[in-house]
Amino acid sequence: MNKLASRRAFLKGKVLRNDQNSIRPPGADAAEFLELCTQCDECREACPEDIIKFDTQGFPVVQLDAGPCTFCGDCANACPTGALNPEHIADWPWRAKVAASCLSMNGVSCRVCQDICDHRAIRFQLQTGGRAEPVLDTDICTGCGACASACPAGSVSFEHHTPPTQEVTL
Repeated sequence: MNKLASRRAFLKGKVLRNDQNSIRPPGADAAEFLELCTQCDECREACPEDIIKFDTQGFPVVQLDAGPCTFCGDCANACPTGALNPEHIADWPWRAKVAASCLSMNGVSCRVCQDICDHRAIRFQLQTGGRAEPVLDTDICTGCGACASACPAGSVSFEHHTPPTQEVTL
């Protein structure tokens, strides 16, 4: 029976909602994840980076501020239910976003996120008044979280990124 819409769960007040802001482990299909996940804890135990935790409903989430994801696939390979599919790891939809609390945007010299980004997705553009604004290239950013875990101000978060689709004309 579908855990998302069962009448019994609804009457008990246990309706599961797929939170679009929850960063599920690599390989999760947003449409099927909550239905397939049994909360078995195998993905968390398999994660060598120890960045998989649990949300308030008991489902696994990735906390990128705790450390970067290497996209090794260990969590997806450990999943016995198919809620995490190793073939979908490359489809990771999360990209970094820098908040206004960024030290550099507030006149404090800091470039930690740029220095730690192996893909060079973050660079800084000088502004007037001694400030520098981070510029993020979402086409290069992998959403690994290295910048978030290194940021001393906690100014890096992640947002669901959908690449633009090209219109096909015949």
